[in-house]
Amino acid sequence: MKTIWLILGVVVWGILCSSAFADPPYRADRMALLPFAVVGIDEISARSAETLLEMELRKRSDLEFISPMAVENQFPDQACHEVDCAVTMAQQLNASHVVLCTLSRLGEKVLVQYMLVDAGSRQVLISDHTSSTTLEDLEAVMQRVALSLITLKPLSQTAEAGVIMEKETAEPRVRQSRRRNGFSFGYLYPQSGYDGEDRSFIMDYRMGYEMTDFTAGMLVGLRKGFAANIFFDYLLTRSDVCPYLGGSFGFHWVSHDEPYESHSEGEEKSGDGFQIGVQAGVRLFRTWNFTILLNSEYLYTFNDYDDQAVVITIGLLK
Repeated sequence: MKTIWLILGVVVWGILCSSAFADPPYRADRMALLPFAVVGIDEISARSAETLLEMELRKRSDLEFISPMAVENQFPDQACHEVDCAVTMAQQLNASHVVLCTLSRLGEKVLVQYMLVDAGSRQVLISDHTSSTTLEDLEAVMQRVALSLITLKPLSQTAEAGVIMEKETAEPRVRQSRRRNGFSFGYLYPQSGYDGEDRSFIMDYRMGYEMTDFTAGMLVGLRKGFAANIFFDYLLTRSDVCPYLGGSFGFHWVSHDEPYESHSEGEEKSGDGFQIGVQAGVRLFRTWNFTILLNSEYLYTFNDYDDQAVVITIGLLK
């Protein structure tokens, strides 16, 4: 019974964590995106950046947005790059919040500055800046700016799998989906079978491919015998704290010290068989080139001993 509550607790915790990352911490009715202030950037690139930011905001939030083009049509002869005039524009557009963004070239870099202003209180809710080494990198930059505006977090805290800026690759960050492999260790807690033992030490080797929202791979391990499973996990967030839920299927050759007591003379029973499992856990530092894995599993082996167990492990993947 304690095992069931443990697994349920991990699952509920993961769902709550994923919900916490999804909801914006403030309430906005309408958000106006002002045309970008541009210095040394061609108009096509600037318009593309505006469109990328607008698309990301619409994709990640259900707020109502006023596009830069709509703002420009409303105020054709008025350029605004300051808080006071931005608030005035927002009030005339009946928007509760307004976004200002500046793109400027400095040598080979493109500097990006932005801020979100509450039109009612005139308070700057978030303000940050970054740089892009290429115009092509602006797509990832605009994705991160959108995340920052929605969550009110600095850019440095908005890293997600698949949304890593080029300059961050100087750190050990993962820019795209990738293969991961590594070792984990922990304990197997028998619930049925396993010769009635309390627990046994185990060690696994995992190899697989991590995508944006899923991960799949193979596990081989010493689990009071030898196990080989194929696993599939659904990743609940794309951030550095990533709860997940999943399942596995494979074989488990369970080592039994005590012979099976049969009622029929000469009858032999086997300790190996197919195995299915359900698992839940957390991946830490997901956007880096290493990941700490905290995993819990419930395993059922279809053998003659009715072996069932809970497995708790911690591991390092690279």
